Amino acid sequence: MRSLLGFGLCGLLAFGPIPLVRAQDVPAAQGNYTLTVNANIVLTNVVVRDKKSGAVVKGLKASDFNVLENNKPQRIASFDYQNVDDAAALAEKTTAGGKASVADLLERNFAADSKQLKDHRLIVMFFDESTMQDDDTDRAVEAAEKYVNTQMQPADLVALLSFSTALNMDQDFTADKQVLLHKLAAYNGTDQTALANGNAGGVTDGTSDTAASFTADDTEYNNLNTDRELFAIRQVAQSLEKVEQRKSLLYFSGGISRNGVENQASLRAATNEAAKANMAIYSVDARGLQALPPVGDATQGSLRGTAAYTGSAVRNQFSANFSSQELLSTLATDTGGKAFFDNNDFGPVFQQIQHDTEAYYILGFHSTDQRRDGTFRHLSIKVNRPDVKIEYRPGYYAPADFQHQKTEDREQVLQDQMRSDLPALDVAVYLQALYFRENSNSFYVPVSLIVPGSQIPFTRNKDQDKATLDVLGQVKDAQGIAVGNIRDTVKLAVNQDQQVQRRNIQYSTGFTLAPGRYHLKFVVRENETGNMGSFETDIAVPDQKKLPMKLSSVMLASQRTPDAAKSSSNLLIRDGQQYVPNVAHVFRQDQHLYLLYEIYDPARSKTAAQPATAPGLTRREGPPVHVLTSIEFLSGGVKVFETPLVTADVVNVPGRDAVAFQFDVPLTPLKPGNYICQVNLVDDAGGAFAFPRLAMRVQAAAPAATPANAPASGPQIR
Repeated sequence: MRSLLGFGLCGLLAFGPIPLVRAQDVPAAQGNYTLTVNANIVLTNVVVRDKKSGAVVKGLKASDFNVLENNKPQRIASFDYQNVDDAAALAEKTTAGGKASVADLLERNFAADSKQLKDHRLIVMFFDESTMQDDDTDRAVEAAEKYVNTQMQPADLVALLSFSTALNMDQDFTADKQVLLHKLAAYNGTDQTALANGNAGGVTDGTSDTAASFTADDTEYNNLNTDRELFAIRQVAQSLEKVEQRKSLLYFSGGISRNGVENQASLRAATNEAAKANMAIYSVDARGLQALPPVGDATQGSLRGTAAYTGSAVRNQFSANFSSQELLSTLATDTGGKAFFDNNDFGPVFQQIQHDTEAYYILGFHSTDQRRDGTFRHLSIKVNRPDVKIEYRPGYYAPADFQHQKTEDREQVLQDQMRSDLPALDVAVYLQALYFRENSNSFYVPVSLIVPGSQIPFTRNKDQDKATLDVLGQVKDAQGIAVGNIRDTVKLAVNQDQQVQRRNIQYSTGFTLAPGRYHLKFVVRENETGNMGSFETDIAVPDQKKLPMKLSSVMLASQRTPDAAKSSSNLLIRDGQQYVPNVAHVFRQDQHLYLLYEIYDPARSKTAAQPATAPGLTRREGPPVHVLTSIEFLSGGVKVFETPLVTADVVNVPGRDAVAFQFDVPLTPLKPGNYICQVNLVDDAGGAFAFPRLAMRVQAAAPAATPANAPASGPQIR
């Protein structure tokens, strides 16, 4: 559960010597020199065969080829010829124990000199167990074992991958047949559970009668499965991108379905990565040749409705079968591979791969069209000989900058950054997470993000500056399972006299979490240039059941705003005012310091008299409590200021069994400098005490032109 709190402009953030964790530290630019390098090279494989005999034509040079992109000539920048007949035996290295990614294993296993891969045939067998039933898996494994035993050549290097709930590297590239057979045998089990597509649309007619009261609409479930499978293919392509040779991905699947354009962004991303990695996909429908009886087979119940008698059941079966193969065909066609459907003999698949990669030329060029518009660019390759025929992929998608990306592509970029292990550093992001107890088993965790206004390119419209930010956040538990998500787009419109470039933009949200350890990550993108920033950290929500004194976080703020949304789940709202946390703990002398903290389950006094009920005060019936607190400020280890002692004898938040304290401390008595803010807490009835400390900085008051004690104004978007 999450609650959106607000979005506003806070005062100028000054970076002093305080414990502030930042997403990035960007050094100032030195000098005025700019170096621009165009490293985007387009690689394409070309197979040249004699028209009559079909034999591979050897001995061609770069000057024998002409490459055109959208009918415009391109200059060949790199040229190579690969022939498996010339492959030299590889001195394979053993892989150390431990889990690693495809790319890590690839770089470790092969000899240091990558040129040793020349003239080898690189084949990746990918078993998608999330879509295959047991019979499909057995059929695919038997075909793979037959290839290893009878068709595998000395130049072949084979890797084994599988995907069920995650992408697994089961065997890195090797020419050892015994190792491959041993690994393949592990797939021949009966415990695979295919994540078969559900019923799209929730239509009951023509579905099996399971005596259920309704038929669920599984459209979203199907879309998620398809995105996961396409993302796995994309991961494989990215891992193999550094290897120049052509790679062949043999993709065994039980079919992939998509709903209209829902998975278009994932499909385009997968095929683009495969094209960049010089990887052709050979799709195999592991279901083989299927019999589709009108009333279904013995694995399902009788059909509902009249579909079995009108022919619509058979039509629906053929339509579903075609739909599950259409995406496999697209993957193969767009990457220069081939698709194999409706055949129980998978031997021709391996023959086709060996035929396509027995000898080929690798041409590379830098496109003369430098636009990053994401359009498809058609390739045309010609050879200055009339007696040959050539094979090559028809084109590729150009990279797209932010302005040319479609909506689904922009969303895909955000999701990719959320999954990435590398931080985004184009926009600085600062984050603070606190916790307040809701009940004994859950805590409200308010999260505040800060983005410097100087890094947001506002566009001017009449008398206002406008900008749009995308915010994506996720909380994962200790097992890596997502337990909270947020996706929001915030539109900013501020007056020009607010000097937004000198201020900071603060975004607040919250999650309800159980005690435990979590990993929190947020990605922020400004939608003018597409620059992104990310921040991730580990947070701990304490289990306070056995603690002598149960405390919340101590929140420091310099601003309170009216609660227009009337949100009851936001624990930062008190008495109709919402506290805006000061993430940096930097204040001005002319501001007020607001503190909010709570103590839970305070001990009850057994000897004190029952306090009288104060007018307008709600309290829990029972013995009184006796909690004392004050705030003191230390500079250089010396106390320079302390608030009067406050005593609480009632539980003023009875619904959560909490004593809440709110302080309003004018900072005028404090001189500019660094301080330690210490909260003194004593539970007199329970004999417990605590002294939490926080670092803070006080700056000189704002110039006279700025009204004193006036919080920075700005739009409050909730």
